[in-house]
Amino acid sequence: MPDIKDPLFQPYSLGSLQLPNRVVMPPMTRSRASQPGDVPNALMAEYYAQRASAGLIVSEGTWISPLGKGYAWTPGIHTPAQVAGWRQVTEAVHAACGRIYAQLWHVGRLSHTSLLGGQAPVSSSAIQAEGVNVFVAENDGTPGFVQASRPRALDKAEIRAIVDEYRQASRNAVAAGFDGVELHAANGYLANQFIDSNANDRTDEYGGSLENRLRFLDEVARALVEGVGDASRVGIRLAPLTTLNGCADADPETTYLAAAKLLGEIGVGYLHIAEADWDDAPLMPVAFKERLRTAFPGTLIYAGHYTAERAREAVARGWADLIGFGRPFVANPDLPERLRIGAPLNEHDRATLFGGEARGLIDYPALEAAEA
Repeated sequence: MPDIKDPLFQPYSLGSLQLPNRVVMPPMTRSRASQPGDVPNALMAEYYAQRASAGLIVSEGTWISPLGKGYAWTPGIHTPAQVAGWRQVTEAVHAACGRIYAQLWHVGRLSHTSLLGGQAPVSSSAIQAEGVNVFVAENDGTPGFVQASRPRALDKAEIRAIVDEYRQASRNAVAAGFDGVELHAANGYLANQFIDSNANDRTDEYGGSLENRLRFLDEVARALVEGVGDASRVGIRLAPLTTLNGCADADPETTYLAAAKLLGEIGVGYLHIAEADWDDAPLMPVAFKERLRTAFPGTLIYAGHYTAERAREAVARGWADLIGFGRPFVANPDLPERLRIGAPLNEHDRATLFGGEARGLIDYPALEAAEA
């Protein structure tokens, strides 16, 4: 039975999906896909199934096409083997009574030629993300970080092709058994490179005015709705105030309120707002969150350095419906129960976040094991 006094543990209806609580496991890159082919595997299935008590799981970013890849050993969702691998994951989560969306990812300029068969990354514009590093594997398999390569600007035919790739990726996600899809339009990735004014210097219908800079987001969101067949099963991740990976907007409040209004008109199920989560990051004003609530009629998820108490306050005050807890879910497979009873949290091991095998992925103890 839900705790009638605890806002985080009230059930919630996300479209036709019934969530038992308001705790979301947001996307987190872990770089454990099988090689060759970047295929989701049994290890990943166990990892996600361990965390199935979340109200909703959103998968790690999964790239929609070869040019959409930006980090070594991350999974794709465009080959039959990748779709079959993800089916193994979704079946494990559903067997554990969980719910899982696929986060669809095109990194745009945040990639390196070594990950793209020697090709340059693509973006809204030929603007390099200066000082931004991406995760690669050396020829001997050693992981490391290197400066993202200089991108080239997409032409309009290529933009249309990428919209089609998103549509197909959403169909692949449904075939793989996901309950829905989330577009990664935050954190400086491709959709964000069209939205934010400092990353887009185009002079055609995809650049310049706010309406033009939102055109790619509009077209991709509609393609995802078409591919899934149900707008309520599509979510969009946005990062209005973060400057992560070199993207920033000259007037973020105006830009992202317009984006929220547009996405509400399309009818997508939720917006997933990524707040900056580094120690000296700018706070997102509550007044801005309240304006987003007015602009967007669907579900609002917030993520970014939330404690249980901050999360309860956000839900109780009404500007958030669901709250994402990122790093705490890495080390605490039973995080919802720990939050519910106020149990201490395991600390994650930074050295095992990206790449490797089982250590640091599926070996963190649940409460019973920790107490034993």
